[in-house]
Amino acid sequence: MRIKCCGITRPADARYAESAGAHAIGVVVFSGGVSRRMVTPARAREIFDAVGPFTATVAVSHTKSEEELQAILALKPSAIQISHPFVFDEDPGIAVIRVIRRGDPLPYDCNAVIVDDSHGQGNAFDLSYAQEVVQHSKIPVILAGGLTPENVADAIRQVHPYAVDVATGIETAPGIKDHKKITAFIAAARSA
Repeated sequence: MRIKCCGITRPADARYAESAGAHAIGVVVFSGGVSRRMVTPARAREIFDAVGPFTATVAVSHTKSEEELQAILALKPSAIQISHPFVFDEDPGIAVIRVIRRGDPLPYDCNAVIVDDSHGQGNAFDLSYAQEVVQHSKIPVILAGGLTPENVADAIRQVHPYAVDVATGIETAPGIKDHKKITAFIAAARSA
């Protein structure tokens, strides 16, 4: 099971998540005030630089601005995770993960989809919708929304996603990661 620790705001938390076995770390940039975990592009670069070359770096954004999208691409993360339906006239040179929620059409102009009705707010995912997306998608599906060390194994067994994504479930406060929770989350996800 692939695991992304998201909403990272400190390089030390990124290093810890990587050492605990996370496959990817996510950093929120240009969220339009939607996220309490948002960092500046300069801080995002510091966090991305804190991990090694085999850990994916994901720039997460709810921006609708083409200019801000270009600033995110300039950070050269491994992937971008976006909720706005940007159209790319040419290959952006990195993986594109599109955030979808119930009622959204299943996109195929991306490398993966993330099922997250709460858009990073930590609200529980909709089990039947997540199962439906996994069943019908021809691209990898990432499960997010309300995942914790206590429920991630059951979620994986019920949904069978390509990967899981956690932010709120491994925090002591928005953007402040609890290293014990990171370790417990990764162990529970692997046990499934």
